Amino acid sequence: MWEKKKEIEEVQAVLGKGAEFIGKLIFDGAVRIDGDFQGEIYGQGSLEIGEGALVKANIAVKTIYIGGDVQGSIEVKEKININSTGKFNGDVRAPVFVMEAGALFDGRSYMVEAVEEKIKIHSVD
Repeated sequence: MWEKKKEIEEVQAVLGKGAEFIGKLIFDGAVRIDGDFQGEIYGQGSLEIGEGALVKANIAVKTIYIGGDVQGSIEVKEKININSTGKFNGDVRAPVFVMEAGALFDGRSYMVEAVEEKIKIHSVD
């Protein structure tokens, strides 16, 4: 399924196939969506969109793996990965953008630096 599965944390919650949800999702850890979701998603971990899922949302997460259909805007701190079965229509801000062969992307991408605490040390003469 995902080439580098080790990068994904243990899934804490799942919206299964056939399930529909409208609203706001806020999470810490990892979440997988295999059903239909509309609204907003905010997370401090990984979000997996399974094959066959439909997500219409504004999304802000650490990492996202797309295997289904996503429509909206996405902002990620680390990486977006669109699997060969994935479709994404919208704008994305990410330091790393990976698209596998067969993936579909229609929108704009903005490359940003990874969000890290950068400490500058100044020498005093």
